[in-house]
Amino acid sequence: MTGRAVDHGRLQGRVVRVLAAGQVLGGLGTGAALGLGALLVADVSGSPAWSGMAATMGTLGAALLSVPLATLALRRGRRVSLTTGALVAVLGSLTVVAAAVADLLALLLAGILLLGAATTLNLQARFAATDLAAPGRRARDLSLVVWATTVGAVVGPNLYEPGEALAGALGLPPLAGGFVIAAVAQSLGAVVYVAGLRPDPLLVAAADEAARVPAGGAPTPRAGGLRVLRGSATARRAVLTVALSHAVMVALMSMTPVHLTGHGATLTAVGLTISLHVAGMYALSPLFGGLADRWGRHRVVLVGQALLLASLVLVLVGSESHTAVVVALVLLGLGWSAATVAGSALVVTAVEPPQRPALQGVADALMSLAGAVGGALAGPVLAWVGFSGLAAVLVALVAVTTAVQLRPAPTPATPDPSR
Repeated sequence: MTGRAVDHGRLQGRVVRVLAAGQVLGGLGTGAALGLGALLVADVSGSPAWSGMAATMGTLGAALLSVPLATLALRRGRRVSLTTGALVAVLGSLTVVAAAVADLLALLLAGILLLGAATTLNLQARFAATDLAAPGRRARDLSLVVWATTVGAVVGPNLYEPGEALAGALGLPPLAGGFVIAAVAQSLGAVVYVAGLRPDPLLVAAADEAARVPAGGAPTPRAGGLRVLRGSATARRAVLTVALSHAVMVALMSMTPVHLTGHGATLTAVGLTISLHVAGMYALSPLFGGLADRWGRHRVVLVGQALLLASLVLVLVGSESHTAVVVALVLLGLGWSAATVAGSALVVTAVEPPQRPALQGVADALMSLAGAVGGALAGPVLAWVGFSGLAAVLVALVAVTTAVQLRPAPTPATPDPSR
């Protein structure tokens, strides 16, 4: 038994390292879509009113791909699922480049939709880190993989200048160069997953679970994600938390480049602002993961809601100040990080292991769909009531999420002391 535990510990450590390496590369795709997608859509469409569609299509693509990739993981393992997602993201990046060359808005939006696979990878990889994690370390291991996204996601929005140089050498439109870099990075990420996730952590975990079923006993039946969600109040609370927190983040973040450029900010300043926001999303995630394992996950979710609220209040009172907007975007990222890390850990512990991949796929789909709705509605709201008015609308969503978390939690069948 001791030897087996050591083997599992070593395997878990290697899995986390491989997932982290893949996240560093995959984050370039997410960062490029965040920083350059809105600008490229505005350029191709000829109107900044379309810019919010970049975040909308990216998050919609992530929503559409979440359940199929989770189903693929359940049947074939994390290695096949993550590799497939990386290759879809490569196709999305190349489609964006082709659309920029052809100056076709519909093709550009389709490419960004496929590039949503990069976001799906980010989301699924964090759950992959929990397949073999010890119960008291699930949030921490999950957060380490989220943290690894920092490098690529922070660099991604700042690919304008190196991307412009590459685009000039290749004869491409200036904004297309960053997506060429993202395509190469995602290709390398696929290689990392293929080579590194052997043996597959989810398949090992499934074998362990089957071995624990007593002779003559019946294993926990698998079920579709929506059915699992309907059957667990704890799962519904966790999914609602991550979904609404993500919607708030996407809505405000997606409109920030338009607001800043409309107030005279340079593209370099916009890229730096988004990079600081993304750093807030990922850089301190291990801190929130450790706190979630020690303090309890619901408490850290509430910390996240408080940070989101602080961000929105700052935008309300300081929307005309570039410095205030930068600070607000950092707080927005920190709030998203706390709510997402702790909420995702709650998703993992809400149901039995055989039901987790299906629930995780639905959770990611609903999270991304909420982001897509937030991004789609943010543009009209911005045009109607302005940047500070958009923040006021989002305050209501934060209030709803906080109220849900303050309700008495249902008693789980098998208590998890780290909840």
